[in-house]
Parts: sequence; C-alpha cells; structure tokens
Amino acid sequence: MGDETKQWVAVTVLVFRGDRMLSMCRASNDDAAPGLWEGVSGRVKAGEDPLDAARREVAEETGLRVRVQPRPITAYAATRRGEPMTVIVFRADHLEGEVVLSDEHEAHRWCEPEDLSALGVPEKLLAAARQAWARSAPHD
Repeated sequence: MGDETKQWVAVTVLVFRGDRMLSMCRASNDDAAPGLWEGVSGRVKAGEDPLDAARREVAEETGLRVRVQPRPITAYAATRRGEPMTVIVFRADHLEGEVVLSDEHEAHRWCEPEDLSALGVPEKLLAAARQAWARSAPHD
C-alpha cells in the first residue's frame, strides 16, 4: 500500500566561472515561480539519469560548455506548484561560451556568495550554493 502521490525529480546545476556562480532569473510569464533567481534547473525525464539531465539542462538553458561534477552536492525536498519534488544539486565548471538565455529565463548574473541572498535565492538552494563554493573544481 505505498504512497500514490506523484513525486517530481529535478536537477539544479550550479555553474561556476572562477569564484562566481551563474544565477538565472525565471521568466515573468513562467507558470512556476516567475521572477525567481535560481541555478540552471529542470525536471528529470522518465528513465533519464540525473547526471545526464543536468548536462542536458545546462545545454538547453545556457548554451555553455561545462564540466558537471558527477557527485551531487546535495539533494533536498521542495514543492513545485504545490506538488512534492526532490531536487538533486550538481556543481559544474564553466569551460567556454557565453550565456544564451532560453525562453525559460529573462536574465542572468555571475554572482559572488553575498549576491545570492540579495537576489532572494531560496534558502535550501542558498545552502547548496555555499556547499558548492566550498567544493573547488577537481584537479585534472
């Protein structure tokens, strides 16, 4: 007799260029959290590996070439339009390119840690970002 509630799974990718992190502002016409500043995010498709979803979302939403670290930073429970969601957070390191916004976002900024609070980034994502800043890029 399991819980029949639908549970979304999403990824958020915190993209770093040096000591700054990419923050994206959701489009004002978005159906979930318009105007919210966040990392690169999106839902994991049925049967899709979360790491593959992270790579796909960065390509779709930014056009950047990045290296996504395979070990997630953290995961946390959230809601999307009142429905339960698990968010898996990855760190990625910028390799090349400039941000090309998709229709899902209307602005972006490369932020320092103190900028995120001022932008109103949700507390759970802010905590994940602090963890990501503490995890430097791996040495090749």
